[in-house]
Parts: sequence; structure tokens; C-alpha cells
Amino acid sequence: MAIRRLRYENDPILRKKCRIVDCVDDRIREILEDMMDTLHHTENGAAIAAPQVGILKRLVVIHMDGQQYKLVNPVILKEEGVQECVEGCLSLPDRFGKTLRPLQVTVQALDEQGEEHIYTVSGEMAKCFCHELDHLDGILFTDKVTEYILPE
Repeated sequence: MAIRRLRYENDPILRKKCRIVDCVDDRIREILEDMMDTLHHTENGAAIAAPQVGILKRLVVIHMDGQQYKLVNPVILKEEGVQECVEGCLSLPDRFGKTLRPLQVTVQALDEQGEEHIYTVSGEMAKCFCHELDHLDGILFTDKVTEYILPE
């Protein structure tokens, strides 16, 4: 597969809303695989949303804590609790801040075969899901920062 070029900071694509994927086909599977390859070749990354590689489709890949997800058209169905998080982003290198995110989320999405799944995740994984799904609507973690953390 291919390593895609990451988009950074002021790239206008990061602020656009992504389109729904109508059909999970070989082209979508190729994009998801490319996104996962890109993630695996990027330092300190846990996930990538499609706009971060210049694609305005509702696609997310996550590889964190030994778990791997390829999400098509993910939607948050339920949020519970609140947690204070420290976040960074591959598209905003060397910027970190505190945010408030749900402690637990339930997300509905299709997988790379077009089969529907419902995932309930908590803690760091819930933060990751929320961060990536925000990307699909042109929202960056900096929009939600309550306090920036200065590099040491």
C-alpha cells in the first residue's frame, strides 16, 4: 500500500466537513489500508482521520493499546461522564493541551467490509475516538483546549 502525505496546521482541508461514504468498496478499503500504513509510519500516532491525509470522506483508522479499528461513517450514539485529557495531533505537531472529553462513548460504524458494528470504549480510547470523529467535521482539538501545555 502507500504512505499518504499528512496535512498540517493551516491546510484548509482540515476545517472542511467530510462526506458520507455511500459504498464500502475496494477503493475505500485501499484508502483505509493506506491510512493505516501512514499511521504505522508516523511517530507517536494512535489514529488518523481521512482529512489529515487530504481525503474528505468519513473514514478513521485507530491503532492503540493493541486494538485496531477501520471505521467508515462513524457516529457517536452515546456519551457518558467527563474526563480531563491531554491531547496532541499529528496535524498540529508539538502542540498539546488539556481538553474535556466524555469518559465513555458508544460509536456506530461500518468496518472495511461494510458490516455495521457498535463499539463502547472508555478512557484514552474514548478520547481518541472523539478526537478523530471531530476531524470529520472540521473540528481540531485546539478548538476544545481549556489550557495549553508548554513543551518541557
